[in-house]
Amino acid sequence: MQDKLFHQKTIFDKMNTYSHDTVVPFGQSDESKKKQVEKMFDTIAFRYDFLNRFLSAGIDVSWRKKAIKQLQSLHPENILDVATGTGDFAITCYKILKPKKITGIDISEGMLDIGRKKIKNLALENKIQLLNGDSEAIFFDDNTFDAVTVAFGVRNFENLEKGLSEIYRVLKPGGRLVALEFSKPSLPVVKNIYNFYMKFVTPKIGKLISKNKDAYQYLNNSVQQFPEKKTFIQILNRLQYRHSFYKTLSLGICTIYCGEK
Repeated sequence: MQDKLFHQKTIFDKMNTYSHDTVVPFGQSDESKKKQVEKMFDTIAFRYDFLNRFLSAGIDVSWRKKAIKQLQSLHPENILDVATGTGDFAITCYKILKPKKITGIDISEGMLDIGRKKIKNLALENKIQLLNGDSEAIFFDDNTFDAVTVAFGVRNFENLEKGLSEIYRVLKPGGRLVALEFSKPSLPVVKNIYNFYMKFVTPKIGKLISKNKDAYQYLNNSVQQFPEKKTFIQILNRLQYRHSFYKTLSLGICTIYCGEK
């Protein structure tokens, strides 16, 4: 037991920070990134699902399904969905995998309230539970879950390695992390169109529909600074994940990351 605690402490003491950790929604605020992210999502919760569909032209639905299929061979029965938001990923995950239980955690009560209503309307209360919880201090015991999912949430971690280490801790041995995240395309023409869309179009549409330009400016800023693809896999490997890999989607606009405990 002492060896285990020493190992965990050693990893924590050596944790790195990344430029994306310091990207915040409200640059003039003195509040922590975590608190700003919570307030941002509380503010845009009422339009979050609509904007996801609208801004991605609906392709985010197929991204989620492709990410979830990375768990099909595992047949997980107990799944944790970190940064669950309005529960979209958890609901889709249940429809595809039919596990015994999915628990979603998020720091935004505004997002969770909408998610709980969706789950109630689908009569899935006995299968999916949404709780207020911090991804960097997960309140479950070690070795609890067969799989952990995160859809468009790792960018919002205040400390990326701390959040990924917590996910590793609550995974059972042989359990799998599947993370879905925005990424930057590398093909020059696609990259130029993407950058223009994310920098100018997305914030304006976000402001028009959700009345919050900062949230969608933050989206672009955090994507630009995120340690993606091979760098993210290196981080997973450093934190003791094994069999780690990534798979790009839609010409590199989105990426699936997987790692096992």
